[in-house]
Amino acid sequence: MESQNYKNHRKFYPPHHFIYLPLLMVLQVFGIFKIFNDESHELIWILFSAVVFLILYLAVMVRQHYAIGLQNRIVRLEFRQRYFEIFQLRSDEVESKLTFDQIAALRFAYDDEFKELLYEALHENIKGDEIKRSIKKWRADHHRI
Repeated sequence: MESQNYKNHRKFYPPHHFIYLPLLMVLQVFGIFKIFNDESHELIWILFSAVVFLILYLAVMVRQHYAIGLQNRIVRLEFRQRYFEIFQLRSDEVESKLTFDQIAALRFAYDDEFKELLYEALHENIKGDEIKRSIKKWRADHHRI
């Protein structure tokens, strides 16, 4: 398996991202094309395009909503556990000062860098993407949704 880093840490689900969604987008473009080129059935093509759009919208939003919601809860839980293991303290106060973007970015840093980047996130308010870019030794996460 390829070593994970900032440039390749995003994950795709091929059937969804490269087959289902592109197919729906092609159908959407086709439906819009037919609206303007098949005047005798214009209303049918408008309805077709509206239905395809709703399916496309729901496919993206429902999948993302559940997966991201669950993943975000787990990322926060991992942060709390890791903070406790490193500092032997509860993370409630620290966690409330961080954005989710910062918390998610910190998980890619090993413990020594975690401490430094956490300090910077709290005191210099660096953003999550900046935290990721600052990581010298990337701690891979191959279990992302």
